[in-house]
Amino acid sequence: MPSSNRLGSSVFLVSLGCPRNLVDSEVLIGILKKARCAVTDDIHKAGIYIVNTCAFIDDAKRESIDTILELAAHKKERTGKGETPALLIVAGCLPQRYGGEIGRTIPEIDAVFGTADFIRIPDFIKKHTDGPRAVISKTPRFLYDHHSRRELITPCHYAYIKIQEGCKNHCSFCVIPSIRGPYRSRQLSSVLAEIKDLRSRHRLREVNLIGQDTTLYGIDRYRHIRIAELVSKAARIMDNGWVRLLYGHPAHVTDELIGVIARERSVCKYMDLPIQHCNDRILKIMNRRVTKKEIVTLIDKIRKRIPGVALRTSVMTGFPGETRREFEELVGFIKEMRFERLGAFTYSREERTRASGLPGQVSEHEKAERYDILLRTQKEIAGLINRGYQNKIVSVLIDEAADDKGLYYGRTGHDAPEVDGGCFVRSKRALTPGMFVEVRVVDTLEYDLVGEVL
Repeated sequence: MPSSNRLGSSVFLVSLGCPRNLVDSEVLIGILKKARCAVTDDIHKAGIYIVNTCAFIDDAKRESIDTILELAAHKKERTGKGETPALLIVAGCLPQRYGGEIGRTIPEIDAVFGTADFIRIPDFIKKHTDGPRAVISKTPRFLYDHHSRRELITPCHYAYIKIQEGCKNHCSFCVIPSIRGPYRSRQLSSVLAEIKDLRSRHRLREVNLIGQDTTLYGIDRYRHIRIAELVSKAARIMDNGWVRLLYGHPAHVTDELIGVIARERSVCKYMDLPIQHCNDRILKIMNRRVTKKEIVTLIDKIRKRIPGVALRTSVMTGFPGETRREFEELVGFIKEMRFERLGAFTYSREERTRASGLPGQVSEHEKAERYDILLRTQKEIAGLINRGYQNKIVSVLIDEAADDKGLYYGRTGHDAPEVDGGCFVRSKRALTPGMFVEVRVVDTLEYDLVGEVL
């Protein structure tokens, strides 16, 4: 039988995973508020629990399951006190990957929604009937636009803008195409309209353009790549602010894009290019569509054309069949290239990927050892690079107060939110989040800088 209309109930939402998932959560919050649902960060005041899950690798799946179980325990506790039963809704990557199975496995779940179906959650809340429900599109097609009234979860001075959804690269280790669907770009005019809208409603100082592969932006909709044009036009809107491009692919970087990043004053001199590996045999089995020589050529070109650029990359160890010699080649490559920013992770064997059936699966123990070596290698490089900032003057965007005694934390243009380091700033005058300040670097840490406001 239909339950009472819950659209007036408060919602407690947990967003897991990457910034791309975060944008989905922000769009969902906007939809919920439009449907007269209040959103609260206090679970005890909520009658509806929603978790937007991640299912990219094993660690992400475990975090999602643990979070669902925590919310299920809250739901049981609430029912045990004789209160109106809460609704528990699971959305995003985990349901998309495993269908209704998650709802059948955890009986406290009332409904599951896929990556393209979360926009239908308010309708479910309004029309909820007893019994689990699964709303999961077989092939995700949804693509939000500037009409989707987002509510920022990030601090109001920076935002992520998802410029495309899905992926067409089909790397052999990756489940993203099956979770997020085919590659689809937003209209260029829609992306620019969203940036203008967010800047008008918030004190927006930084825009981070994101997607599964931003460097291919436009290839589906316009039949040619238009990322350089998009970045250039976004930079005009964000005059006196920052535009940062994340999640590129080294096989798809154009000379035009490099030129825009070098030329536009508001574009951060920062390029995010996950290489995953450097060994040609491994790259081929990964289906990365790029060779070691091409990666080196691209890096040399970027550094020559964009003076002072910070290169961020991600690398993987423990891919099936990776020999000790191939791993040592990767370590040597990292030392040689001296990436300013680097993230490392171990290969996660994901079902229904081509790599999962490959011979030569590396043991978890060996993967962990190799991972530690990568981290130690980059830690030393990062420390050396940071020491080069000593006594230099840098522009810092203040993110938050670090204490109540004049210490703040912010980032340079070489530091993306959440994933990179930053700068501890000492100031005699009060600073607020979203302020740009000129800072003299007086000390350096392994991943952070320490400075004083001029």
